[in-house]
Amino acid sequence: MAQPSFLLTPKQDRANKLLGGSATHVLLYGGSRSGKTFLLCRAIAIRAMRSKGSLHAVLRHRFNAVKQSVWYQTWPKMMEACFPGVPWKPNQQDHFVELPGKSQVWFGGLDDKERTEKILGNEYASILINEASQVSLATREVVRTRLAQNCGLALRMYYDENPPRKTHWSYRLFIQKREPEPPFKPLADPDDYACLQMNPEDNRANLPDGYIEKQLGTLSARQRVRFLHGEFGDAAEGELWSLEIIEANRVTKTPQLQRIVVAVDPSGTKGEEDDRSDMVGIIVAGVGMDGHGYVLEDLTCKAPPAVWGRVAVTAFSRWQANAVVGEINYGGAMVEHVVKTAAQAEGIVVPYIEVTASRGKAVRAEPVAALYEQQKVHHVGVFAELEDQMLDFTTAGYMGDRSPDRVDALVWALSEMFPGLVAGPKPARPSEILTPVLSPLEGF
Repeated sequence: MAQPSFLLTPKQDRANKLLGGSATHVLLYGGSRSGKTFLLCRAIAIRAMRSKGSLHAVLRHRFNAVKQSVWYQTWPKMMEACFPGVPWKPNQQDHFVELPGKSQVWFGGLDDKERTEKILGNEYASILINEASQVSLATREVVRTRLAQNCGLALRMYYDENPPRKTHWSYRLFIQKREPEPPFKPLADPDDYACLQMNPEDNRANLPDGYIEKQLGTLSARQRVRFLHGEFGDAAEGELWSLEIIEANRVTKTPQLQRIVVAVDPSGTKGEEDDRSDMVGIIVAGVGMDGHGYVLEDLTCKAPPAVWGRVAVTAFSRWQANAVVGEINYGGAMVEHVVKTAAQAEGIVVPYIEVTASRGKAVRAEPVAALYEQQKVHHVGVFAELEDQMLDFTTAGYMGDRSPDRVDALVWALSEMFPGLVAGPKPARPSEILTPVLSPLEGF
């Protein structure tokens, strides 16, 4: 058998010992690309090979996510690096791998009822919840009832995540050692829950040059807390959006769309060169054939009208949008004039739709936030600045600096595509808006 090409870093060695310890539940949390999932997959492979016929599961909120990130990438790389020469057979139809001794590791998503029922019909000796921040407490409770296979292995449930906010169940369980639901009593057996923070710096030797500084280091302040420093975030009281909800609904590919709009929220200055002015919010969003909303692009900029008008019109053409949307109460006539002037310069006709702001920012944002709660809106990719503003919205108002230009434009876009949101003097009810060299792991 060929020699392994993977060496544990000092932090991974600490994690290795923790995984082989006495705790049933172990969480590895921290920043991006710190080796958490790789190490946990390795632990599951070792457990699977130690007990013939044992069953194990790697689960994530969405099946497509676990298939892309773990099935196609992390698991094959882990087997090649850690167990070269060990035969393993992937079942492409049911997405499980078979290891020596006929042990199996199943890969699944928790977003598909039929597939979830099939996976949870088994009992497992090990379960990994990958990116646990995206999984609800209720789902986690159901999953852990399947940690029940009697095969000679101590039962183990593993978790990994880029840490979410401190209101998440994983923070209460593993950091506070309290029950995750009110009244948040201390855990009866706190030693059964263990955790370790693992950050990109701990895995620098295995990362591309410049990744930490140029990629993670240039994220927004809020995103650096999570993806670089690997820390749980503070939650604002009465927040309308949570990062967990945004993450859970995020997708990587644009689906087939039936309607697209470019929404513009003008800045609060009358002059073109006023340094005190806010940004001009420009958001591209669409409605899919499934009736869900998709945020496609954030083109928010600080520029004079001639420039941002061209940005909006260019986006209209590039996305083959149906219309440009702008608020009539404030700057509406100006926005329409700027957009149509830019369209004329390009030799095209751009339909313009006016939306009316009859309520305050937080109030009109609430029904849009409700769409996210209902898993009806998806971000196609990551929009760090937009998401930072979203997280600063509370029922009491916007708590961030300056103006929430990006969110305002988002609200205009989604309100136009889901007209039930702005009908009447109060937010629409949910029913009204659903329509549109490696050492062995001791103790495993």
